[in-house]
Amino acid sequence: LFQEKKRLTICNIARQWEIQQNRIALVASLNQDKDNEPCQINGSAAYVFPEESRSLDTILSSAVQGLSVLESHLVEVEGDTLCLYGAGALECLDRNWSVQTAGIIVTVSFMFIEFDEIVQALTKLKIKFPNSVHLKFKETNLMMLQQFNALAQMHRIEQLTVDPQGNPVVNFSLWKYYVLFRLNHFNLQKINGVKVTGNDIVMAERLFGILAYVASSELPHYRMLSLIGESRRKQFHYLLEGKGKKSGIGSEESSDNRSGGESTTRATLNYMTKDFHMEKLEEIKERKTFCQTYVENLVKEAADINMKNESLQKLWPQMFIELVRDAVIEIRNKNSYMKLCLQRITDQKQ
Repeated sequence: LFQEKKRLTICNIARQWEIQQNRIALVASLNQDKDNEPCQINGSAAYVFPEESRSLDTILSSAVQGLSVLESHLVEVEGDTLCLYGAGALECLDRNWSVQTAGIIVTVSFMFIEFDEIVQALTKLKIKFPNSVHLKFKETNLMMLQQFNALAQMHRIEQLTVDPQGNPVVNFSLWKYYVLFRLNHFNLQKINGVKVTGNDIVMAERLFGILAYVASSELPHYRMLSLIGESRRKQFHYLLEGKGKKSGIGSEESSDNRSGGESTTRATLNYMTKDFHMEKLEEIKERKTFCQTYVENLVKEAADINMKNESLQKLWPQMFIELVRDAVIEIRNKNSYMKLCLQRITDQKQ
């Protein structure tokens, strides 16, 4: 019963994933024979298992240990491996895990989950399972080399497995070398089960070393400082001042590698998820609108001030003549002027 429940759930998750990726026709799925297809879709697009009953679920709930089964996702612990099927499985990272269980997890396997959703959960993953050193990806839509940049935030990775199924990035012949270059500070031991050699690391540096240099040279200094840790900011200032020209980038890289940290230049190669990218674009749009409105108001105020100044320049000669004329007329009769001044003083005191 346990294995059948697991099989049906995984089949269900796989079918949902395929529909989501537009790899199968929804109409064809609706026309499939319910008796011949274990994973079926009803009119509301929810997966049902006709052979299951309430009594069977009751039996399974008491028999299944360490397995969380839902129609849309599955969380399973097999030895030292945590298997996550479906996006909903990432919610398990919010739960409280026992110290013993969390400590034995070495491998984390992601299946039928968008990589962008995995990226948002990596911080929780490294906190919940600090001993995890092997990541597996299958049907996660890994399509671009820069997506591997997101893995740099992990504490440690010794092995990386990317299944060709559902991950088009493996079609790039140089993807392994990019992984070795970008995640150099992890000292990866194996990629897709193949041991990493010294020649692989050298080749990765030759292929992509210039990429990190170009990326870092294009960033403003304040952006660079925000990317690197406090412990390396002095070193960065040291390099900017030209004191480290003899050692160059190479000494910086080797220093970072010796300390087990991520190099400054590599830190500039990061990955932005689609949602975060859209938020950034929206934020940029709002700032652009604000700046445009602010500048328009400044221009309007400046135009008003200039108009008033031009009007004053035109009127001032006549105004000056009138002011002088009024003053002369006022003081022409000295006695009357003195009385007027005294009267003004008296009025002010009152």
